[in-house]
Amino acid sequence: MIDLRSDTVTRPTPAMRAAMAAAEVGDDGYGDDPSVNALERKAADMLGKEAALLLPTGTMGNITAVFAQTGRGDEVLVESTAHIYRTEQGGMASLAGVPYRVLPGVRGAVPFERLQSEIAGSGYSTRLHPALLCLETTHNAAGGTVLPLDYLAAVRALATEHGIAVHIDGARVFNAAIALGVPVAEIAQHADTITFCLSKGLGAPVGSVLCGPEAVIRRARQTRKMLGGTMRQSGVLAAAGLVALDTMVGRLADDHRRANHLAAGLQAIHPSLCETPETNIVYVDLAPSSLSAPEWCQRLGTAGITCKPYSATQVRLLTHADISDADIEAALAAFQSIWPAKQSRAA
Repeated sequence: MIDLRSDTVTRPTPAMRAAMAAAEVGDDGYGDDPSVNALERKAADMLGKEAALLLPTGTMGNITAVFAQTGRGDEVLVESTAHIYRTEQGGMASLAGVPYRVLPGVRGAVPFERLQSEIAGSGYSTRLHPALLCLETTHNAAGGTVLPLDYLAAVRALATEHGIAVHIDGARVFNAAIALGVPVAEIAQHADTITFCLSKGLGAPVGSVLCGPEAVIRRARQTRKMLGGTMRQSGVLAAAGLVALDTMVGRLADDHRRANHLAAGLQAIHPSLCETPETNIVYVDLAPSSLSAPEWCQRLGTAGITCKPYSATQVRLLTHADISDADIEAALAAFQSIWPAKQSRAA
């Protein structure tokens, strides 16, 4: 089966498996797992931050960042389709007790003028104090879009002016860096804290990392303990993460190239099926078809392509390390074979 459901389905490379088997470990609860410590140092250095913290998941990384930078009576500003708001089970409100102020965005970015207006209006006595602004790049629900560097710089300056911390949900921030052609630290410099996933495009089996100021990471470490995220001999996992950071970042460009080829092939079947992606995520709009997204997924599964509906009319496809050029051609052939001929001619 050709699995296009997500880049989370990647399997660890032989080098990762060998590193895991040979990993030197300790008890990370006491801070003496050498492999974890090495991963956290490397991650902090790569992103230009003082410190880092290994966590089981990106969701836990985001919620610990919120805990560490907010308190009672605070508020978090977040874009309306952000993963941290839509997909993380309301953790900020239910666990951290911090309410959201949800702002509409365009391709995953809240317009700068809207942010200015919202923050300026926060001084009234009837409004909560925004303590944290959460951004996302690449933006999952917007199709893997990348926040421009000038936008990040302007938002950071605005937030600093008003005493608001900035957190970037950078689950796929290395994809963003590859797309922009810059070191990942050039993105991370515009945030106080940033998370990234080892287990998506980087191909490691488990883990995310939160990076930021040492004092914030110290508080986040306490929150990780409270949430049950202290993993003891987690150097076995950290070893795979170190291999991922050493060997898997540059190859993300191949995922972007294959996503572009996939999108171009789908557009040749029908021009409104998808937009040209910026990174490795392709949302396919099947509204022109007579079949629903679940029906498409069922038929594609019969043809050897695994995917999942994103909505009644949309399917999300992700390229990753386990997808080859031949797999993309096979996926396009499957779409073409299922697409109604009369609709293909009408396009």
